[in-house]
Amino acid sequence: MIWQATEGQPWLVNALGYEVTMRMKENRNRSVRIIPEMIYKAQEQIIYRRDTHIDILIDKLKEPRVKRVIEPILANSEEADEGLIPSDDIQYVADMGLIKREKGQTIRIANAIYREIIPRELTWSTQEMMAQQPQWYQNPDNSINMEKLLTDFQQFFRENSDAWISKFDYAEAGPQLLLQVYLQRIVNGGGYIDREYGLGRKRTDLLIRKPLSVGYGGPVQRIVLELKIKRGSLEKVIADGLRQTFEYMDAVGSVDEGHLIIFDRSKNKTWEERIWHQPKEYQGQTIMVWEM
Repeated sequence: MIWQATEGQPWLVNALGYEVTMRMKENRNRSVRIIPEMIYKAQEQIIYRRDTHIDILIDKLKEPRVKRVIEPILANSEEADEGLIPSDDIQYVADMGLIKREKGQTIRIANAIYREIIPRELTWSTQEMMAQQPQWYQNPDNSINMEKLLTDFQQFFRENSDAWISKFDYAEAGPQLLLQVYLQRIVNGGGYIDREYGLGRKRTDLLIRKPLSVGYGGPVQRIVLELKIKRGSLEKVIADGLRQTFEYMDAVGSVDEGHLIIFDRSKNKTWEERIWHQPKEYQGQTIMVWEM
């Protein structure tokens, strides 16, 4: 679990180990077994506390050379596929340990904790300004009502996207970041978001894990969201997106629901035409498709 979160980054490995065994006082008793839920909690506390290592990382995101590499990764940009990012910039960001550049694979953020930190820190002030509260979307069994949440987000996106996205330093990734801000505000009531994105993937995978009971070892709600920018025909974007969403759901396993979210940034359609959602079947799995 620690390897998946850090991929061996020394400071992060030590910080997670110390957090889960010493800062979490209930775990100082060596008879306590360390389980994955504890690592999630420790990771969240490290991110929220913004230790020196995290602050240095956040500061680096403001550098133009870093932005030229990270923004296309967050935005699933077509530009990234055309090799228009200066190779010197890519090497610079790789040398600082922020990305990994592996032969035969797409460039990606170096580890899961960095993938979590980057979108959250780029939108920290926006998240603090949002009014949404977790209890608005909580079912009686403590699970998240995703249909209500995403329906409200569609209206929020329609009314506020232009104004809010223009405030982001990484505006090209604005739609994906804005949804993640909205989700983060809700799961802060007790839950976690795993994020997968990389250069050339043309999508962002999100997995929400929401514990349904207090303490460790209880039931957990798992929700998969696939985020895509509409490029080309809507029919092809939906077809590709359904396959990708299904594959991610299958890889995660024990998923309660899956959602494919398509952002249409073209100017030739009205909001009435863009705002819709409907269920689709793919290989026996129901996936809710949203456009906005």
